[in-house]
Amino acid sequence: MVIDVRGLTKSYGAVHAVRGIDLSIAATGQIIGLLGPNGAGKTTFVEILEGLRTATAGTVSVLGLDPARASGALRARIGVQLQTTAFMQDLTVTETLKLYGSLYPGGSSVSRIVAALERVDLVDKAKAMVRGLSGGQRQRLALAMAMLHDPDLYILDEPTSGLDPVARRQIHDILLSLKQDGRTVLISSHYLDEIEALADRVIILAAGQIVADGTPLDLLARAAGASTLWLEISGTIDPSRLVPQATFEGRDGSLFRYRTVDPTAAIVGLADSLRASGARLDDLRLKRPSLEDVYLQLVGVA
Repeated sequence: MVIDVRGLTKSYGAVHAVRGIDLSIAATGQIIGLLGPNGAGKTTFVEILEGLRTATAGTVSVLGLDPARASGALRARIGVQLQTTAFMQDLTVTETLKLYGSLYPGGSSVSRIVAALERVDLVDKAKAMVRGLSGGQRQRLALAMAMLHDPDLYILDEPTSGLDPVARRQIHDILLSLKQDGRTVLISSHYLDEIEALADRVIILAAGQIVADGTPLDLLARAAGASTLWLEISGTIDPSRLVPQATFEGRDGSLFRYRTVDPTAAIVGLADSLRASGARLDDLRLKRPSLEDVYLQLVGVA
């Protein structure tokens, strides 16, 4: 079992940051996305897993260890990246890795440092001063620091926060490579598109409780609301009768716009109408409810 949490609560006086969380992560080699608005309890929950905070009640097991009782042994097996890492600005990239790696058996070896630099594509910056790195390079350096001791579990807090699309994609590729190596990666993020693209499982917190837990497709199946369908048609047709399983809403330029709660049935009905009318379909675009739509419904924003 990678993570097993039962009845976890954390209170600060009258403020209840975490309210009775039950969670099990058994499979390795997957990316778990942790979502929730500010104040949902994500940071508190993650810091309890890391052994940085103690629970008020409940039990916590991470890689078979109690973070509150065996934090030293646990930290040797987890890799942690904070949202913002405080680097020593006047060290080189290699010096930074050597210093951090010295905290772990074998972590400062040349082979470990070179392997980490290669994995995060910072070999050409090995001798560069940290103060001269870009934001994306700093995030990749922070990931390299988390990799030095070859952990079984990675816990990453906003690993792509503030990065441009190219830098974000570089981080995504690194995370997917960790998954392919059989590592478990827990990511706390506010980028819903990132979680939808990367995560095998999504956990949503609100007010200190888990309000959703499943694959992205599982969560999308819970989405309320209709899909939007745009069609470009050649031929003489009545757009209001073209798709019986959808409601015609008007035109967007050359495209007819429809709303439907069953896009599969709508497309099948469209095919039947096209065959009957002799019209030709030149373009079809479909927008289903997104993970963002589900998220906003579950956290009470929409």
